[in-house]
Amino acid sequence: MIVLQVNQLYKSFITDEILSGVKLEVQHRDRVALVGRNGAGKSTLLKIIAGQMSYDSGEIIIPKDIKIGYLEQHAGLDSELSMWDEMMTIFVGLQQMEKKLRALEQQMAEPDVYENPEAYAKLMAEYDQLQHDFKEAGGYQFEADTRSVLHGMQFYPEDYAKPIRSLSGGQRTRLALAKLLLSKPDLLILDEPTNHLDIETLAWLENYLKGYAGAILIVSHDRYFLDQVVSIVYEVSRTRVTKYVGNYSAYLDDKAKNYERDMKLYERQQDEKAKMEAFIQKNIARASTTKMAQSRRKMLERTEWMDAPDGDEKSASFGFSIEKQSGNDVLAVDALTVGYPNKEISRNIQLRLFREDRVALVGPNGVGKSTLLKTVVQDLQQLAGDIRYGTNVQIGYYDQEQAKLNSNKTVLQELWDEWPLMNEKDIRTVLGRFLFSGDDVGKSVNSLSGGEKARLALAKLMMQKSNFLVLDEPTNHLDLDSKEILENALIDYPGTLLFVSHDRYFINRIATKVVELAQDGSFEYLGDYDYYVEKKQELADLAAMKESSLVEAAIVTKASTSTIDKDAKKRERQIRRQLEDIEGQMTTLDEQIVALEEQLCDPAIFADHEKALKIQNELDSVKESHETLEMEWLELSEELESL
Repeated sequence: MIVLQVNQLYKSFITDEILSGVKLEVQHRDRVALVGRNGAGKSTLLKIIAGQMSYDSGEIIIPKDIKIGYLEQHAGLDSELSMWDEMMTIFVGLQQMEKKLRALEQQMAEPDVYENPEAYAKLMAEYDQLQHDFKEAGGYQFEADTRSVLHGMQFYPEDYAKPIRSLSGGQRTRLALAKLLLSKPDLLILDEPTNHLDIETLAWLENYLKGYAGAILIVSHDRYFLDQVVSIVYEVSRTRVTKYVGNYSAYLDDKAKNYERDMKLYERQQDEKAKMEAFIQKNIARASTTKMAQSRRKMLERTEWMDAPDGDEKSASFGFSIEKQSGNDVLAVDALTVGYPNKEISRNIQLRLFREDRVALVGPNGVGKSTLLKTVVQDLQQLAGDIRYGTNVQIGYYDQEQAKLNSNKTVLQELWDEWPLMNEKDIRTVLGRFLFSGDDVGKSVNSLSGGEKARLALAKLMMQKSNFLVLDEPTNHLDLDSKEILENALIDYPGTLLFVSHDRYFINRIATKVVELAQDGSFEYLGDYDYYVEKKQELADLAAMKESSLVEAAIVTKASTSTIDKDAKKRERQIRRQLEDIEGQMTTLDEQIVALEEQLCDPAIFADHEKALKIQNELDSVKESHETLEMEWLELSEELESL
């Protein structure tokens, strides 16, 4: 069922065309991403679809019974109510139904009704119907759902009574997202929902959206998140929208293949066109060949020659170098406590950085990651402990809040004032590499967008040539293309890195170590983000096994030999039943695999890319289930042999 259809949509701001001939379709249960550069028109398109902005021409078709929920960037709840009471405003209808149920129960308990069969039967019929409707609408689980979503957004029972006005901006944004998720619209429209979310909350949101009952239309610059959630990508570029099937990584692959194919076709056409033009020029004046030349000229004029395929839009281009090399030991932190004069945030922090280390600092929001970075760069005083810097260490600091970029200076002057010995041409060249050109360099720093301030801060960082970069959320406000440029620059950087990021893809590409920060200390993992997650799971499994082993040991010491033999036989019977059940499931999956593979061999299906991709995804899922069952069967078989 189609929940949204956009046809030939046009939108302009004065003389600037933003969207041109946009076509977009979202069906029930689709997970759709809008991607593109900052300023390409993604948020504009979402606002138009949500009815918050007008458009010049075209049509938007949304069925009457479709409920739309929209969360715009930087949106936050503003309410006089407490957190819990605000969430309950979503379920006013259910609460009224519940009150009516309780009222009917009281009526049925009254003697004059209970002793009147006809009146009692009538009330009972009304009660049964209302109870059925209440259950179908989620009446018996809405409070549990609310607690679950609030917990996923890092709000706990002790927070429920807090007034919303007392929350921070980031907390209000998370609460707005929680409220939207609980309202369960048929079409969920999210503009940068991953802002203000830590890694744990991001993982929870991914899993929640995977199982969401409605359709999702989302704008995000988090590649890891997009790969996990979406199955359709619409690229907004040069006022137009192009559809790709698959997640973000598949979109990048398909885009590159399409460009390569179109470029080859274009070059082949250009060769053919050049040959025709050469033939015409050579033969048009000869009496014997003029008719042939005229015929070719008509053919040349009638042919619709394809335009050169659009390459990538202009990108920033920069790299980080160092003025001089530091010693091998860059930073040593021992028993450090960070925070503010009247508030300790995190303590007992241990940290070692050596030359060319790339260390990612992770942990939940509020644990003190940014505070630690500010303490390392001496913007804050440590409360306790020791910080030692190595020989020749020069620190360059990127502040996620861009607190130092709030002047009334122009972009050009902001850079020139710090490097006054450089000539204007060189300053403009540097700014041009960060996409500031023409009139852009005359903009006031205060008037810049988040993305523009981020690029200006990176330009200043590049100019410093520091050998130790401390970066606090450097990918915030950057579009996907700019993130990739930054990643490549940091990969080639010959110095040392300490950074905080919630972008798991970014951490995977950059980090050689991951340090997890908690309120009572820090723990180091040698590897990237995926290794960190894998190792944490291993440690959790080992702890669970150890606890289980201790329990089993306690039971064994108390049990008699006969009891152990009896338990072993009982376990053997359980395992044999489980093995039979698994073998039956595997047989069913084998049949499904054969059927799906036969479908993929059908030429009609093979020619339909979308249908083939759907079947291939289903086949991959079935094979994965089969492999899981195989592993379970092997483990049970080994256990059976050991009994």
